[in-house]
Amino acid sequence: MNWTRTVGARHASPMELHGIHVPLVTPFTADGAVALDALEQLARDSLDAGAAGLVALGTTGEPGSLTDAEQDAVVELCRRVTAEHGAVLTVGAGHGGTARTAEALGRLEGRADAALVAVPAFVRPGEAGVLAHFRELAAGSPVPLVIYHIPYRTGQPLGAGALLELLALPQVAGLKYAPGGLDEQTIALLAAEPRGVMAGDDLFLSPLLALGADGGILASAHLETARFVDLHRAWADGDVPLARKLGAELAEVSRAAFAGPNPTALKALLHRAGRIPTPAVRLPLLAHH
Repeated sequence: MNWTRTVGARHASPMELHGIHVPLVTPFTADGAVALDALEQLARDSLDAGAAGLVALGTTGEPGSLTDAEQDAVVELCRRVTAEHGAVLTVGAGHGGTARTAEALGRLEGRADAALVAVPAFVRPGEAGVLAHFRELAAGSPVPLVIYHIPYRTGQPLGAGALLELLALPQVAGLKYAPGGLDEQTIALLAAEPRGVMAGDDLFLSPLLALGADGGILASAHLETARFVDLHRAWADGDVPLARKLGAELAEVSRAAFAGPNPTALKALLHRAGRIPTPAVRLPLLAHH
């Protein structure tokens, strides 16, 4: 059975965002320092397995618990590794306020290909406020933006119309889409065939790809990276039987990776596999057992 995606007219994007991107954990040594050697190996393993890009300082990387110097070291390491592989580096940036977020974006010039910026959390500015926030950021950002829509954490739902307006902004490269499920807004969003919609809820990667998403930004893709890449390729190639099989199998991988607050269970699995020196996280997170 063949399945092909119909591509209609889409807005011009400052970059192509597609494939599987891995938002890296920040491994720690036994004495609590950032384990840069282990981080570099995770980055190289992900790209060698076919990932199209990496995300540094996403929520999976515990950026709020890192010092400025540690954040800089993580970004510079990831910049070097992605440059060697010809891959995309996206760096997490953003605060509740527009001005502070703009300052953070300004510091990424020459250091990242894109910035992952969440919808402002907790303040719930409404759809009009979110649109104004991102218009302001897009107008001045030195790097393309990937908007992170995760309403069960931000408290701010957005309909398909608002998301399409955001994706049409000239300095917006894509959307990390993590609504917590699939509903009529999901159908309406993907029916419009926007470019750069990336699955952000790991469990829903396969159905979102089936509906037309361009890829995924997935913490669980630390594990079985090549098979996540194969799943993306299977839907793109129209190999529905393989895509369904891989989707079901990898949903179990994602469940295991999210058995505790992210990235606690994922770090436990990576440590058990000998890929990071400890399963340690920093407060307020507690290590998963």
